[in-house]
Amino acid sequence: MDNNEEKLMDEAEYGEQVRIRREKLKNLVAEGKNPFARTKFERTADSAAITADFAAFEGKRVAIAGRVLSRRMMGKASFAHILDAKGQIQIYVKIDNVGADAYEEWKKADIGDIFGVEGTVFMTHKGEISVSADKMVLLTKSLLPLPEKWHGLKDNDLRYRQRYVDLIANPSVKDAFVMRSRIIKAIRDLLDSKGFVEVETPVLNTIAGGANARPFITHHNTLDLDMYMRIAPELYLKRLIVGGFDKVYEIGKMFRNEGMDVKHNPEFTMMELYEAYADYNDMMDITEEIYAAALKAAGKGNKITYQGTEIDLSFPWQRLTMLEAIKRYTGVDYDKMTAEEALKAALELGVEIDDKKKAWGNIVYATFDQKVESQLTGPVFITDYPVEESPLTKRKNDDPRLTYRFEFFIYAREMGNAYSELNDPVDQRERFEKQAALRKKGDDEAQMTDDDFVTALEYGLPPTGGLGVGIDRLIMLLTDSASIRDVILFPTMKPKK
Repeated sequence: MDNNEEKLMDEAEYGEQVRIRREKLKNLVAEGKNPFARTKFERTADSAAITADFAAFEGKRVAIAGRVLSRRMMGKASFAHILDAKGQIQIYVKIDNVGADAYEEWKKADIGDIFGVEGTVFMTHKGEISVSADKMVLLTKSLLPLPEKWHGLKDNDLRYRQRYVDLIANPSVKDAFVMRSRIIKAIRDLLDSKGFVEVETPVLNTIAGGANARPFITHHNTLDLDMYMRIAPELYLKRLIVGGFDKVYEIGKMFRNEGMDVKHNPEFTMMELYEAYADYNDMMDITEEIYAAALKAAGKGNKITYQGTEIDLSFPWQRLTMLEAIKRYTGVDYDKMTAEEALKAALELGVEIDDKKKAWGNIVYATFDQKVESQLTGPVFITDYPVEESPLTKRKNDDPRLTYRFEFFIYAREMGNAYSELNDPVDQRERFEKQAALRKKGDDEAQMTDDDFVTALEYGLPPTGGLGVGIDRLIMLLTDSASIRDVILFPTMKPKK
């Protein structure tokens, strides 16, 4: 039998199972036993509580509820496993205990059906903690079989498209999302304890600002106005610092109309914070504090393994300027070169240079991006980015070609970004104008001019440090998840035709 024949048989079997289940539903309704009629079931325990403290529950009557995962019928008695939100537990169903009518209904049940079970906690001769049922209630009829055979549970496309099936069939998947919640809470707790105020800024923007990225465009019908899904909350958060907040942060969704791969999803979660009277060195310190809190929440020490690679996150992390990193990993020292000399050196290294971006700073960044980043297992702070690549960052006082900016890298991935924020309104307007010129030349990721933000700066932004941390990549790292889709409950997927 070839694979195509086997697949056809599987599909045929699947279709037959669906037909049988729908027929069972029809019969139940006809008998006045609508399996969707119940609005509530009072539970007194769950699988985790019972198994964690058997001594306290032994011999006690409990009410549990969950989905039937497996069943073993043995004439007038049967064993089954029920899946609830905390795990699974075995139930023992005997005709003498539940009654003949109820047992007959139980025999007609399917894998996937949701039952309420009342009974007594005991331990089998084989040592398995179980509930001996004396009352069984069908709460929900499952009309589709779980994909134990059809398609298979290793089909990642199916897992991401139908996360609800993934969670049923692979309960361990839930662990990553529970951990995600704990880590985000730990970050919130840390920032709250340091006096930061959590705020919310607009998701719909009239100007896509705060990052170099291509936005999603939508349209407001009442205003007859094109608007953008936010690519970053930065410019709004800095307005709040102008307005008198000293410390603010936001954890929320960002949207960038860019490529999709194991590191990128068009909709992702970012944490951004801003602190008045602080600089990018302070942001390095708080980055380490955030990661320390996340590690603790994940129950991990400073040494972790990610995708088979051991990574030592012990603090403090290494700090290198971009020029130092390029020299260390390529042998090229751009510091004293002109733009022409830098271009020649970059081409000799095999760096691809955008014709629209041939300034010295563009060449430096392109070299780092293409030849150095992939070697940064990290953790490492890469500091002092060129001004051409940092339109919102304060220039370095001792070298105006560079800025007080860093990104930090772990496993050769950029995990966050931070600045000593540009607060000179004249300089900011000039940089917006340069970004606008790039947009006119076809650079869709260049930033738009935000006149109101410049006006805010003219009222006065104190010296400020800002930090953005990619939450999804952090969760990937600490849950050893290979793809960003593994840590987003409902990742963006192309619709099936």
